[in-house]
Amino acid sequence: MASIQRRENGSWRARYRDGDGREHARHFPRKMDAQAWLDEVTTAVRTGRYVDPAHDRETLAGYYAEFVARQVWTAGTRAAAGTAVASCSFASVPFGKLRRSHVEAWVKGMSEALAPSTVRTRYNYVKIIVRAAVADRRLAEDVTRGVRLPATRKREHAMVVPTPGEVRRVLEAADEHYAPLFALCAFAGLRLGEAAGVQLGDVDFLRRTLHVSRQVQRASAGTVEVRAPKYGSERDVYLPEPLVHLLASHVEAGVIGAEGWLFRGPNGNPPDRAAVGYWWRKATTAAGAEFRLHDLRHFYASGLIAAGCDVVTVQRALGHSNASITLGTYSHLWPTAEDTTRRAAAGLMGQVFGAPADSVRTDGVARAAD
Repeated sequence: MASIQRRENGSWRARYRDGDGREHARHFPRKMDAQAWLDEVTTAVRTGRYVDPAHDRETLAGYYAEFVARQVWTAGTRAAAGTAVASCSFASVPFGKLRRSHVEAWVKGMSEALAPSTVRTRYNYVKIIVRAAVADRRLAEDVTRGVRLPATRKREHAMVVPTPGEVRRVLEAADEHYAPLFALCAFAGLRLGEAAGVQLGDVDFLRRTLHVSRQVQRASAGTVEVRAPKYGSERDVYLPEPLVHLLASHVEAGVIGAEGWLFRGPNGNPPDRAAVGYWWRKATTAAGAEFRLHDLRHFYASGLIAAGCDVVTVQRALGHSNASITLGTYSHLWPTAEDTTRRAAAGLMGQVFGAPADSVRTDGVARAAD
């Protein structure tokens, strides 16, 4: 219910009741202003976009503390989101005063000090929180919508795919305990956390398969958190025979721990990102190589694509939740229509002539002479 009444002092009092029956009122010097405000509010109530004015005093930082407690995030995701909010220059601005310009100023400031990919990551976390506040009817609109971000390099230019020689040098230089872990990333496409979480029972040495069913993430200094793999990433990976032999030799050297972890870290736990990163840096430094451990996953994917594997096969091998992720990451590695057409045409020529060009030309001359 809404109404407008003129007060004794000549001002106009507009009032309404929200969905919970609470009354709200504002005063205006002109009746037309009161009516405009009332129309806006009542429309918001009818369309489900209404926000209680009491929430105007809330802030992003305050809402995030409530929001994050409801999420089923991993420790790593929670830490990344917390970093994004802590860096947010408008985290303490009341929702009632929050504008898109605040977001633009924040992005601009980050762009002057951080890499474009880091800016994008932090922005995306804050965007998730802002959208949640809108969905909870705490914030009237998504102030992050339409904000331009710094340009990032195209995947085909930013992606590093190490050469076979570089991979060989790193594996040869790696510590004997961690070389098989690195090999799982290079020849089975496992993520770091997935490789660190492999147990003896996950490997079927007869069928040459590995069941990926967990990942390891750092919880705090010296402790790890063992979780299910990323959504859609539980899978069976088909191992090449040399990798099976490498893992068998590693097992014969002694599997650490009662749970059969193939790789050990601090305190007998499976290694976390920090521990693996230390041994990775030692190996790459000794080998004179400059690429990331995650680039071994790109190396594996590129090998599958070069061997003619289709997108669904690559998706399942890498544990992507859907094929669009695989295409979005590796589409530039698949042969183009031009490449396929040239190979097909070359194959047709080979079937027709079946001999080098000189022989074809000689045969043609001979037939003409006849």
